[in-house]
Amino acid sequence: MSKRLYIKTYGCQMNVYDSDRMADLLAPLGYGVADSPQGADMVVLNTCHIREKAAEKVYSELGRLRRLKAAREANGSKMVIAVAGCVAQAEGEEILRRAPQVDMVFGPQSYHRLPELVAKTLRGVGGIVETEFPVESKFDHLPEESIPRGTAAYLSIQEGCDKFCTFCVVPYTRGAEFSRPVADIVAEAERLVAGGALEITLLGQNVNAFHGEGPDGESWGLGRLIRRLAEIRDLERLRYTTSHPRDMDDDLIAAHAETGKLMPYLHLPIQSGSDRILAAMNRRHSADDYRKIVERLRRAVPEIALSSDFIVGFPGETDTDFAKTLRLVTEIGYAQAYSFKYSPRPGTPAASEELQVPEDVKSERLETLQNLLNAQQESFNHSFLGRDLPVLFEGKGRKPGQIVGRSPYMQAVHVEVPEVARERLIGQILQVRVTGAFANSLAGEIGTIDIDSPPSEVPSCQADEYGIGGVTG
Repeated sequence: MSKRLYIKTYGCQMNVYDSDRMADLLAPLGYGVADSPQGADMVVLNTCHIREKAAEKVYSELGRLRRLKAAREANGSKMVIAVAGCVAQAEGEEILRRAPQVDMVFGPQSYHRLPELVAKTLRGVGGIVETEFPVESKFDHLPEESIPRGTAAYLSIQEGCDKFCTFCVVPYTRGAEFSRPVADIVAEAERLVAGGALEITLLGQNVNAFHGEGPDGESWGLGRLIRRLAEIRDLERLRYTTSHPRDMDDDLIAAHAETGKLMPYLHLPIQSGSDRILAAMNRRHSADDYRKIVERLRRAVPEIALSSDFIVGFPGETDTDFAKTLRLVTEIGYAQAYSFKYSPRPGTPAASEELQVPEDVKSERLETLQNLLNAQQESFNHSFLGRDLPVLFEGKGRKPGQIVGRSPYMQAVHVEVPEVARERLIGQILQVRVTGAFANSLAGEIGTIDIDSPPSEVPSCQADEYGIGGVTG
């Protein structure tokens, strides 16, 4: 690789997947992945529009890149700067107006055209904006071969959203719901496993709304797809995110009980415990609907761990509404959750609501909710002290001799191992005895490790035997 490519990824796992595929598209053009923008021939900011002040963070980063680009040009070389993702889709021409150092802007449905856009840029065509929603699927134009992603990989199976929650920009930046054909997903999953992946996380804005065409010509749901992927040899673990309560059907819940490779962890956002606020958000389900789904899930898989998203201070939210959210959290009990203060997104219906909640009230409510959620997460982690868990080790820890992986419940787990054994143990599923529990992670011991034994003799645990199956924000 004679040229260097740096991609900075903001936000969700979908963007991580998209960034990986951009690297795949540019590899045939001679671009190798760089660890920093310094010395890079091309820099891509793959942006997210969900978080507060997302666009301003991008413009701030573009200011730093402008200085790097000017320094390279002073030395007679060139740096191509591109803005991709949801901010690019939402801002379009405005990015070029505010940051003329940018060479191209393209949305999440257009990055399959990246080689063509790069060629135009290198020919001197500046200020390219590609934010139309193409008729053809970008997945039809992505290369089949991909750079190995390691032991845990992402696979996008569904994009877009038809739900139109009043606080969310996704339908406007990602477009309508689209599901990939089953055969294409299976083929990509097999390539990921052949490249060393033991775990695959299936991605979608509403991943459980998946309705891809199966090899039999019928429309397959997510439960049926999971059962098919579980048949792939050497694939040990499956996950999926992000789900919508309205699409949590009986077949998918049954797949949790029947498929040992499907991990017992589910991210199922509700956003609020108040029916009045859920209606204002256009969620089209009630708090009791959500409770009944959780009850069905726990009947199917008693040990399942749940995660969720919450927004506090949505326009019109009263103290009574917020109290209902706290009651729901207390009743359900979460292993992990994400909570945010409501912030208006331009172009969304909620942004124009007159009954905006004062900022100090939002902050107070958020602190109260996060204290409850953090206590639940810490209690959940402490419940594993002294237990054995199968952990998929993905990389080195921060300390010498430390490796870090994930439990079936998405907890980060770190253990100390002999330095000479560390490289060999990464990429394996090993049985770990939990010896320490913290707010955001677990510590454990693998047990006696014979550093001279071949990998097959290291104590391990397959998902079926167990029975339960950078990113910048």
